[in-house]
Amino acid sequence: MAGRECYHCKQWIEEGEAHDCWTTSEAALTRELSEDLREAWERLRETAAEFGDQRIYASHNSIMFSRTSCYFFVRPKKSFLEVCVFLGRALKSPHVRRSEPSSKTKFFNIIQIRHRDQVEAPITDWLREAYALSDALTAKPTPKPARAKKKVVSSRSASSRPRPRR
Repeated sequence: MAGRECYHCKQWIEEGEAHDCWTTSEAALTRELSEDLREAWERLRETAAEFGDQRIYASHNSIMFSRTSCYFFVRPKKSFLEVCVFLGRALKSPHVRRSEPSSKTKFFNIIQIRHRDQVEAPITDWLREAYALSDALTAKPTPKPARAKKKVVSSRSASSRPRPRR
């Protein structure tokens, strides 16, 4: 049969068939997880969904959790879930693998989850903090009201100023 193998995802594509391997789904990203990781993923997703209105979607090799901007994402790996949480501070904890600035106002904090029981405080507290903080960090500052300019009055009187030469 005529066709080709996609060099990104290694999927066989029939001739004339539309293919976009960059679009994916949560199911596709979590399909091959072990039972422990699948349970951890489900608990993580349920916990985040309870926070309130947000958008949860798959993008490339990550599952994003977003309000106005992404406040955390999950990269499913073979032996752990890599969770990246965006906060206004760097976390210092044994749970956090890495923490660095991602912008002027945000830090990314990398956490590895290997079991469902790890999806509890303090990790859930950090996710909730990121959810609450995401709108505040991305909000544009309210403009300050314009002040009326004061006229500067010179201490010299008009008569004491030198006259222009002609």
